[in-house]
Amino acid sequence: MRTITVPLTLINLQDDGFHLLVEIVVFGQKLLTVVDTGASRSVFDKVFLMNHLPELQHSEETQATTLFTTSSTVQATIPKLKIGRLVIKEYNTIALDLESVNQTYEYLGHPPIIGILGSDILQQYQAIVNFKKLKLYLYN
Repeated sequence: MRTITVPLTLINLQDDGFHLLVEIVVFGQKLLTVVDTGASRSVFDKVFLMNHLPELQHSEETQATTLFTTSSTVQATIPKLKIGRLVIKEYNTIALDLESVNQTYEYLGHPPIIGILGSDILQQYQAIVNFKKLKLYLYN
């Protein structure tokens, strides 16, 4: 089993907590996602996916998008997703509208995110988050 070490960026949410960001590569672009161990699934911004995958599938299945809300979802398959040296091919994901998240990030002076890296990927690759070193360790 090989260890993949990926740097993390810690951002302060105006003294109301922190988020960890990790750089990924999707559709040949380096972009940021939030690392969220409490998210059951990884999700990507709906507009971003619609711009790259015109064949998105709308699902009437209701998904929990946060602990308190649900929404109908759009499903997509990303041909190649890279997190550090980890390459995930044909990754099935859910698309959500992340515009309000990005508006808040912009207001706080943080860069935009393209998605949320959730427990589906984190568990599959036995992720370890090291806050002291600001590293994400994945095992493949």
